[in-house]
Amino acid sequence: MKINEGVKKIIEENALGLATVDKEGNPHNIAVGYVKVISEDELLISDNYLKETIENIKKNPNVALVVWASNWKENCVGYELRGKAEYFTSGKYHEVIKKIPINKGEPCKGAILVKVHKIKVLA
Repeated sequence: MKINEGVKKIIEENALGLATVDKEGNPHNIAVGYVKVISEDELLISDNYLKETIENIKKNPNVALVVWASNWKENCVGYELRGKAEYFTSGKYHEVIKKIPINKGEPCKGAILVKVHKIKVLA
């Protein structure tokens, strides 16, 4: 399954849970409020305050994200996305996140590119 327009809409309009694993194998999960879909299998996440998440990605690039439609009581649909993350502190991906209006005034320390290899429908 690729990221189609319906999946893209849910991803870009809702907060997502982003899960990583630390060097001891312990899970770490955070909420990310803005994720940009840049292709049918790639997501871009801004690093403004993601210290532990970035440390984990550098040691283990496997990540999982989960998202549900904000109106889940009426439209119970959600997705789990699994993939590999790569971190950029310069270059085109970093430039893209710096231009996103919601990042105005934020540190924009880097960009996380997630190459999605599996999408699971949760509802």
